[in-house]
Amino acid sequence: MSLHLPPESESAVAARLRSAGSVFAEDEARLLASSATNPLDLADMVERRVAGEPLEYILGWTEFCGMRIAVEPCVFVPRRRTEFLARCAAALCRPGSVVVDVCCGSGAVGAAVLASVPGIELYASDIDPAAVRCASRNLPPSKARVLHGDLFQPLPADIRGRVDLVVANAPYVPTGAIRMMPPEARLHEARIALDGGADGLDVHRRLAAEAAGWLAPGGSALVETSAAQAEQTAGLFIAAGFHSRIRRSRAHDATVIVAEL
Repeated sequence: MSLHLPPESESAVAARLRSAGSVFAEDEARLLASSATNPLDLADMVERRVAGEPLEYILGWTEFCGMRIAVEPCVFVPRRRTEFLARCAAALCRPGSVVVDVCCGSGAVGAAVLASVPGIELYASDIDPAAVRCASRNLPPSKARVLHGDLFQPLPADIRGRVDLVVANAPYVPTGAIRMMPPEARLHEARIALDGGADGLDVHRRLAAEAAGWLAPGGSALVETSAAQAEQTAGLFIAAGFHSRIRRSRAHDATVIVAEL
């Protein structure tokens, strides 16, 4: 049961959050108040938020493509920009498509594609056990397999060569740039979900090198990247034998590489 506060109490929560630097204090106060079960619970949630803990961890969920996605402490919180990746992926699928979501994190992208195109054969993998546990909450076992391991390593051998789509929001922040990220991400999300190596492209290199061995003829790989890295990421897939193009969304402030065999 959620806690229904009088308007003046919710305003007091918003004022507390605003004094701590929250830009969206009123929205956060509403969400916290609606999630709390009693005044002590609310007070604890507010103090956690004031201390800098991400709102999504406190609530236990975030909104993504119109769905509530469960998130747990340390698991990468899906960003709104990644909704563009999910929509690009869904547009390439049909019922029966074999889809692999590597570096799946909370499973948000796979869940969004599954909601848009029921009947796909979905596999999701992540190297972080916490992410695998979280994705297992968001992806029903009757419709998806969530696997623990590095990129394609945990996938069943019988789907090699028949995957229609690989989708990845892999870590692409250069190591040296992590210190400039907002503290909510830098201090609370798992480093392995953020750090893409010296130039941010370490995992993208591996994806480009390994994806073709799993894809069916005519299959595609979709990878989120930054605007600054897009040409380099596209070039990695071209060098691996793909036809690559860059898709951008101004509305989402997002960039996706579409690589096709």
